[in-house]
Amino acid sequence: MEVIIRPTAAEAEKLTARIIADAINAKPEFKLGLATGATMENVYAELSRMNKAGEVDFSQVRSWNLDEYVGLAPEHDQSYRYYMNKNLFNNVNIDIRNTHLPDGLAADEEAEAARYDDSIDEAGGIDLWLVGIGCSGHVGFNDPGTSFSSRTHVAYLTKTTYEQNKIYFTPPESMPRRAYTAGVGTVLDAKKIVQLITGKRKAAIAAAAIEGPMTSMISSSALQLHPDTVVILDAEAAANLKLRDFYDEVFQNDPKWAAYR
Repeated sequence: MEVIIRPTAAEAEKLTARIIADAINAKPEFKLGLATGATMENVYAELSRMNKAGEVDFSQVRSWNLDEYVGLAPEHDQSYRYYMNKNLFNNVNIDIRNTHLPDGLAADEEAEAARYDDSIDEAGGIDLWLVGIGCSGHVGFNDPGTSFSSRTHVAYLTKTTYEQNKIYFTPPESMPRRAYTAGVGTVLDAKKIVQLITGKRKAAIAAAAIEGPMTSMISSSALQLHPDTVVILDAEAAANLKLRDFYDEVFQNDPKWAAYR
């Protein structure tokens, strides 16, 4: 696991977008894993700007998202399909037919979850999965107690996750309590993982996930197992890291990060 700390959220977001854009440019037929949430909005805005400026080409990219609420139609303004169309897909030159999310209205939930994992496997796996972290330490909707070997499944959301997300719904009580989520094992199968964490409210859970013991009670801690994980934080989110000075030293001196400094 490599940890990069930038002074501000804006700088962390732009660095994340640059890493993704460079990876796509190096392999146009890229398989990209994506996340939703407020943390990612500025990343997608920057990728959209880069696309319009001719700095990255999405025409051959295929994407898969981490999750989708059970029971929401794609047109619902709180579905993750709606979010992705609004924040990224409608703003870049990606073929919408190459963008994949679980079907929140699928009649057979187990079959839909299996289909989703199969679609990733048939494509040859995810090249890079962009993820965030929830206040409970989850990646995707893999809330506390989820097995590190889990595959895509329907999860019942914890109270912490529900309270964190219901503010986006009108009325708040209309938020579904279940959602499809790529499993921890599904995420770990990606060739590379980039995790973006910003804001002081994430400082404690970021430190626990990055420097604490691996535990299913913090599903994000499983990223410690991955051979190519990059965690990008702003200064506020990095406030509780014990090895902060070391992470800064590596970023400033390792030649592979020279182009991003």
